Amino acid sequence: MEKKKNTPEQRNTVFVAVITSFITTFMGSALNLAVPNIESEFGVSAADVGWVITVYMLTCAALAVPFGRLADLFDRKKILWMGILIFTLASAASPLSSGMAMLLVFRFCQGVGASMVFSTNIAILVAAFDGSKRGQVVGYSTSATYVGLSAGPVLGGILTHNLGWKSVFLAAAAVSAVAFYSALKKLPQQTNEKKADISFDYKGNVLYVSAIVALMYGLSVIKTSRMGAFIMAAGVLLLIIFVHVELKEENPVINIDMFRSNKAYSFSNIAAMLNYGATFAISYLISIYLQVIMGYTSQHAGMILIVSPVIQAVLSPPMGKLSDRYSPYAMSSAGMGLCAAALALFAFMPEESSLARIILTLSISGVGFALFSSPNTNAVMASVEKENYSVATSILATMRSIGHTTSMAIVTLVVGMYMGSLSLAEADPQTLMTTMHTCFFVFTGLCAAGIFIALRRKA
Repeated sequence: MEKKKNTPEQRNTVFVAVITSFITTFMGSALNLAVPNIESEFGVSAADVGWVITVYMLTCAALAVPFGRLADLFDRKKILWMGILIFTLASAASPLSSGMAMLLVFRFCQGVGASMVFSTNIAILVAAFDGSKRGQVVGYSTSATYVGLSAGPVLGGILTHNLGWKSVFLAAAAVSAVAFYSALKKLPQQTNEKKADISFDYKGNVLYVSAIVALMYGLSVIKTSRMGAFIMAAGVLLLIIFVHVELKEENPVINIDMFRSNKAYSFSNIAAMLNYGATFAISYLISIYLQVIMGYTSQHAGMILIVSPVIQAVLSPPMGKLSDRYSPYAMSSAGMGLCAAALALFAFMPEESSLARIILTLSISGVGFALFSSPNTNAVMASVEKENYSVATSILATMRSIGHTTSMAIVTLVVGMYMGSLSLAEADPQTLMTTMHTCFFVFTGLCAAGIFIALRRKA
């Protein structure tokens, strides 16, 4: 039988999903190496300039689900192109900032635009294809997400070094402008015919946004602020209140019953959060190891660390395609197992390790994450109805953000336990190795818990 070719609309949908998945995650990590330059230009403290990273992360995590609900109720395409437009304009305006306050406003606007993108681009992509190609096209988007996350620090560092920090925003504006044109002119319309009969849950949205902001901010400052634990506890309390309110709401922002009655959906989201929490800090810890213990330059360390994300980017599309033919639940569980194996190898890595061993372990983690993420996303989308696609992808994006924040919070806590106020780069080799091993033992435990959760889904 002749293989059915994709239509021009479908190809453009893939293009928009890939570009937006790349650029929004790119801007989440590209400014890390530009922070000292921004701090110097505006004459602010390290704590103040840290908000350039934090405000974007918090905004994306807090607003993705509310915008996802709006998109499911009304028009996904409109939410997407409006989000890209806001992101583009904020990126273009950021270099014009006269001070830190103005830059933070533009960075917040970037986060608003990115949250609108996170809530719609994968939903539109999945809705444009039938179930036989869902995993394959999700793989393309997943690959772009990894490239954005991993290439962000590298490309951001190159741009900042050669052209200044403002060039990072201008590059983002140029790329997203292309995506905006394609989304506005060439994407298929995806509207909800029943929108007139459905109300928007304002109370639930306010509670949800407040809970996520408190939870993630508390996690991120739990070591540096005495209030961190209390803020995080307030976030947990608000989440409990949110669930209680949503159970009584006729048209909730999140259908809690979907978690209670749909084991595949709820466990796939928990598995995603645990996997991101266990693996996100790998590049951070190993980059310190390569530079402080093994004496590599930052450039050489970056070339070694690129092994894992390159493997992820190359393998995610074929892994997604395979998950259309075989059980995505089994595949993602196996991927989590490989990630746990890589983390365990890092946990027992000696102080004088060979470069071949490090590259091999990074390769195992790359294969594991590619085997996990695309099939897991496919499993999530396969377990919900089409009218809930935007909320489903929004929740999955939020799980990623919470996982990332949790991963770095664990590193911060372990570093504080062994080194106090010293940075990793200032520690003696033995203390650094003890700190790293402890972090990786914790992460291996998280990943093992994720395997258990993943295996409890249907086969």
